[in-house]
Amino acid sequence: MLQQKAFVANALEATVRIGILLLLAAWCFSIVQPFVIPLVWGIIIAVAQYPGYLKLRAWLGGRGTTAATLTAVLDLLVLLVPAVMLSGTLLDGAQGLAKGLQEGTLAVPPPPESVQGWPLVGEPLSAFWDQASRNLTETAAKLAPQLKAAAGWLLSTAVGAGFSVLQFIIAILIAGALLAHADASAEFARAVAARLAGEKGAELARLSETIVRSVTKGILGVALIQAILAGIGFMVMGIPAAGLWALLCLLLSTVQIGIFPITLPILIYVFATADTVPAVLFLVWSLIVGSLDNVLKPLVLGRGVQVPMAVIFVGAIGGFITSGIIGLFVGAVVLALGYKLLLAWVYERPEESAV
Repeated sequence: MLQQKAFVANALEATVRIGILLLLAAWCFSIVQPFVIPLVWGIIIAVAQYPGYLKLRAWLGGRGTTAATLTAVLDLLVLLVPAVMLSGTLLDGAQGLAKGLQEGTLAVPPPPESVQGWPLVGEPLSAFWDQASRNLTETAAKLAPQLKAAAGWLLSTAVGAGFSVLQFIIAILIAGALLAHADASAEFARAVAARLAGEKGAELARLSETIVRSVTKGILGVALIQAILAGIGFMVMGIPAAGLWALLCLLLSTVQIGIFPITLPILIYVFATADTVPAVLFLVWSLIVGSLDNVLKPLVLGRGVQVPMAVIFVGAIGGFITSGIIGLFVGAVVLALGYKLLLAWVYERPEESAV
């Protein structure tokens, strides 16, 4: 009886302690939850830039804080300046298109005569375009459900873009802070991995580092480069809402669809409205930008851990649905990391663990 009472008392005490710990952990998570996505993205940026940071720190004579500050400033200039430049056209274009679609005030110019002579799509496209220019309300009525959905999506995208820029700024600042304390951060990461996986912790930590660099550079970096270059082309050609189309290029390039579904209708618009020489130059530019992933991705992604494109696709789409634009990046990296860790755990031999 005394042993039973002692067991019950110990079990009750352990339950209370575990409950308090879980409550404290849940409370802490609720406090830091708004910063989880920027923190994860900041860690991803820091890990991806760590080799370059080491070279810069050595070049500066071992001044780690100065190197981290320069790295963060360079990130802000290289990544955010084009985004800020395009955000104005994104907001104006999204709001203008949404307002025009909802109020029926959007005007469509008549199609040029040359459109009708285009092979295959010329006649139906010219007829539809002409009908829209004559009576946009009647044409829009046929597409009312699609237009309402598009208008709502445009407005939500315009609002979410500004918040995503703020998240990027916070993430870059976090990455700078982590790089400034790179040695302590790396030691902490290895200690956590050792606590979670024992002797395999160091190996899994290196695997995680490799995956983050590989996916960030091979998938997300290439997508960002394509979106920025495409957006520059749109702005030079005076395309309305250039920032909006650049954002769509970023989304499609990240999920491995490519930017051609966006650039193709824009090319049709340019050839119908612009002079021949600028239109041809824009065509060449679009082909080069759209084909960059075929050249850069094997060079960059091939140096790291290979991840199936299906994993990247699911991670990017799922991240976008759950966390917005920034979830495209975080979702793809986190799911790829989880995929490789799952394979490492599933195919690990028990005799290897026992040794």
